[in-house]
Amino acid sequence: MKPKILSYRRNYKLIAAFVVLITVVLVFALLVSFRLTKEMVQNEFSAAKVDVLEKTMQPFNAFFQNKIPEISFYQGFLDSASAADYAQGVLKNYPFVQRIYFYDAQISNRDLADGLKASNLSMGLKGLYQFGRNIGPDSVVLFTAKKPGSLSLADGDEFNKVGIKLASYLSTVDTAEVLSGEKLFNIFYNISNSRITYMNVPRRDDIKTYKALMLKKLPPSPFFEQDVLSFQLDASKLHIRNSHPELYQNVEIKPLAFDPVLDKPHLISTDIAMPSAFSNYKLYFSSSKAFVNKEVSRRFLPVGLGIFLVYGILLLLVYQIARNLKANQKLFSLQYDFINNFTHEFKTPVAVIKIAGNNILSAKELSDLERIRYGKILDEEADKLNDLMNKLLSFTQIENKSIKIKSEEINLEVFAQNIVDAFQLKYPDYDLQLEVGVVKTFRSDPVLLSSLFYNLIENAYKYSPAGTKYLKISIFKRKKNMVFIFKDKGIGIAKEELKNIFEKFYRIQNRYNQQGSVGLGLAFCKELVTFMNGSISVKSKPGKGSVFEISLPA
Repeated sequence: MKPKILSYRRNYKLIAAFVVLITVVLVFALLVSFRLTKEMVQNEFSAAKVDVLEKTMQPFNAFFQNKIPEISFYQGFLDSASAADYAQGVLKNYPFVQRIYFYDAQISNRDLADGLKASNLSMGLKGLYQFGRNIGPDSVVLFTAKKPGSLSLADGDEFNKVGIKLASYLSTVDTAEVLSGEKLFNIFYNISNSRITYMNVPRRDDIKTYKALMLKKLPPSPFFEQDVLSFQLDASKLHIRNSHPELYQNVEIKPLAFDPVLDKPHLISTDIAMPSAFSNYKLYFSSSKAFVNKEVSRRFLPVGLGIFLVYGILLLLVYQIARNLKANQKLFSLQYDFINNFTHEFKTPVAVIKIAGNNILSAKELSDLERIRYGKILDEEADKLNDLMNKLLSFTQIENKSIKIKSEEINLEVFAQNIVDAFQLKYPDYDLQLEVGVVKTFRSDPVLLSSLFYNLIENAYKYSPAGTKYLKISIFKRKKNMVFIFKDKGIGIAKEELKNIFEKFYRIQNRYNQQGSVGLGLAFCKELVTFMNGSISVKSKPGKGSVFEISLPA
């Protein structure tokens, strides 16, 4: 029948399966998060253009909503000089305004030479002026009433459009009604491609007068002043504010007819139509695929790092679990060996005691020599059992710190020599050397200190081949510590074993351990030295021997 495999080994398959699973999840999470990041960047590429348009149009909106309505503050009393001042401010602050036309208009029920007439109402011009960049003083005046009939159709076209709107409004206006913003826009603004024309808004009393002049037969009226300004715009002069440079490599103003597929097919592009007077233009956004992919990678980086961090934490947990399982398996094996060896250690003296006891019981008569021999056997085997029990009990007490250090003044030379003499009586072939420095006494617990000596001296004898049963004990003071060195010429310890020899139940597999060892000797020494606030270390070479050094606070 096959031996039963330890259950710990089966768990490694589960751990391996878990590692594979989280690795698959990692790859899946990376792929999904990368795809979602890419889609997010693509969606934002299409959506963020609205924000760029709004920021680009902010100066135009300020001009349209705030600067143009200022004309109404003059109530028609602008002249060429004040109109020139107004125009210079506009041209300076709004680069997209290329040229401004000032129509110095007048309204009456009299006949006017240059203008238009609706019913009884006439709208004519006193003068037409233009202001703009690179316009010389001799080019400012386009028309004057002093030269009637000289107004060209092209120059009068914008004036006629706003005049017709005003006449249409006057024909149906309820003079008690307050004009809303929408009606003001529809009546007094005329917006066409790259041009905005505005007539100043008359006061309510003026509107009543204009309506009466238009619909009734009244005596000739005076001339009422009205101002009309027309702004010629250039979309290319708008300052493009690319608020998303991470998405858009290039942002340009293009005509609506511009086709990016035909012009730049290798680019990722999108566009959005511009409003108001720039409705025949659009903002065109383009980026190379490499540029967009760079942004995808930049946004994906923290997400990927987060996923790898979680993966690393899971791997660390797996490692900790595997290490604990390995430690448990090792401990299980050590405990298993300990039980077997400890049982063997108990069985041997028990068997000898039983045999000796049976021989005594079955013997009809015992000679003095037999009685002495059996008594010695029983005493020695009982000592072995007692030593095993004491060692195990002491180890447990030290681990649980259930004993206290009984500090006494120890004469080191006498203390150590007595132990050496006892071992030389026990093992006549044991060559024990003792070297004590200038130090004489040491305050410590003699029982605990003797346990250290007995364990290390016994170990040195046990693990030394016949003919090399040698141990040198050196005692001296180093700074504030008392140092005890045990140097033997035994079999030595392999380098890979050194890190384990102070662990409970650990046994080096060699021919010296074939007869049983519970693996508590050096572990007991380690616990004991730690309990005494000291340290223990070892240096060893296989075949050359070992050197154990104990340092205890003096």
